[in-house]
Amino acid sequence: MGLGGSWDETPYGTAEIDEAEAAIQTALDSGITVFDHADIYRRGKSEAVFGEVLARTPGLRERIVLQTKCGIRQADGTLPGLYDLRAATIARRAEESLTRLRTDVLDVLLLHRPDPLADPAETGEALSALHRQGLVRQFGVSNMSGAQIALLKQHTDVPLVANQLEMSLARRDWVEDGVLLNTPAAARSGFPTGTLEYCLRHGIRLQAWGALAQGRFTGRQQTPEERATAALLTTLAEAKGTTPETILLWWLQRHPARIAPVIGTARPSRIHACRDAALRPPELTHEEWYVLWVTARGAQLP
Repeated sequence: MGLGGSWDETPYGTAEIDEAEAAIQTALDSGITVFDHADIYRRGKSEAVFGEVLARTPGLRERIVLQTKCGIRQADGTLPGLYDLRAATIARRAEESLTRLRTDVLDVLLLHRPDPLADPAETGEALSALHRQGLVRQFGVSNMSGAQIALLKQHTDVPLVANQLEMSLARRDWVEDGVLLNTPAAARSGFPTGTLEYCLRHGIRLQAWGALAQGRFTGRQQTPEERATAALLTTLAEAKGTTPETILLWWLQRHPARIAPVIGTARPSRIHACRDAALRPPELTHEEWYVLWVTARGAQLP
């Protein structure tokens, strides 16, 4: 999301392409080979500058996995931002992403947000058609519940391989939901119960957007809980010979759902700080995982 310059209509230039190249190379050097896009990021410029780097780097496309998302329409004139999972829109947006990314095929296409007006049969057929045409290899969803995924699966013959949700040590409702059952706090969770279990049961990989919690534990601490968690992350990182960013990602990866963090930064230094999450298995004990959780929530578990 950070590639391509500003969010307005200002065209990107050589500086933005060079910035994208530096981010991509740092990721590759750090063991990261999956790149997550969306057609709306920087109004398409994020995909476009990435495509420029692919064009100037022979052989790079074969070394990486390209994932993008469609389904959100940004505000335009008198129209507010809205969601659109009609078949024609999905097909058009996928083709536009292919053009911007300068590739013949997308490895993964995610549906970015649920569209309440979408006919699941029409949406499912749109995915099947893109697969038959050889334009998309695999599909998934983003910000959807287990029930929504189950309905979509009934209307397409392509497997859904991923569900991307906001998940981090700061955004904990996905894990809190599982332990607040039969407590007064359960109604305040808001997370769709059973979604993690559904994804596990059906082999749908959970991807965590916002995995670094927007820096709330690694430089932007404001609350007592955030400051205490930041101190704990630093202590654990020093003991394990890694970085606080890696500890944050290990906390997600340690979960049995095999959560794949999306680190969402274009800064090479920040990408490099996450390298051990790609190069080493999570080195958090059962107890360390829980201490991080309880420290971040600022209260004991029920």
